[in-house]
Amino acid sequence: MQAIAETLFDTIYLITVITLGIIMIRKSGGRSQYRLFGIMAVVLGLGDSFHLIPRALALCTTGLENFTAALGVGKLITSVTMTIFYILLYYVWRIRYHIAGKNGITAAVYLLSALRILLCLCPQNGWMQANPPLTWGIYRNIPFVLFGLLIIMLFFQETKRQNDTAFQYMWLTIALSFVFYIPVVLWADVIPMIGMLMIPKTCAYVWTVLIGYREVTSAGAIFQ
Repeated sequence: MQAIAETLFDTIYLITVITLGIIMIRKSGGRSQYRLFGIMAVVLGLGDSFHLIPRALALCTTGLENFTAALGVGKLITSVTMTIFYILLYYVWRIRYHIAGKNGITAAVYLLSALRILLCLCPQNGWMQANPPLTWGIYRNIPFVLFGLLIIMLFFQETKRQNDTAFQYMWLTIALSFVFYIPVVLWADVIPMIGMLMIPKTCAYVWTVLIGYREVTSAGAIFQ
């Protein structure tokens, strides 16, 4: 039952975000903010597919223990693409709110991103081990969480300052994704049921994509 339900959920998720991303790119009309949002959604879906597709195959066939290497590599790729996702979201923020300068923030974005990716690439993560070390799961997520907090703060401040009702909940979608993700990193190996929090985390990302999709399609109607 878990295999069917989880596979169905993941399939709907991947198809939804990738499809919406492609639609946003096509409807962007050369407007960089909307094109970036579409690329962001596609990166999210394709990146997650490297982990979710092997997981679905494992659940529906011989079990997770027989797909350790594939799942590990998938998690590594997903970790890197999620970092790219937030870099793109940062540039959506810059373009949408006409941000000039702010070189310190840009430097922080790239520093945290580079540190996150570098830590993900360290062999000590044991990506292809059945029981990878928790400590390295924490290490690689410290810069990721700091990056997320930065993006949350930027969108929260700017949507309030400019009364941007279309993006007013963007900060909340990002915050929720981290609220649900952090317990999984810390305790899912000890309490497997905590892994279920990945479902609302995924829903938070879909909400992020839908915010951009609604904006792109409404803007497309205006510019037609």
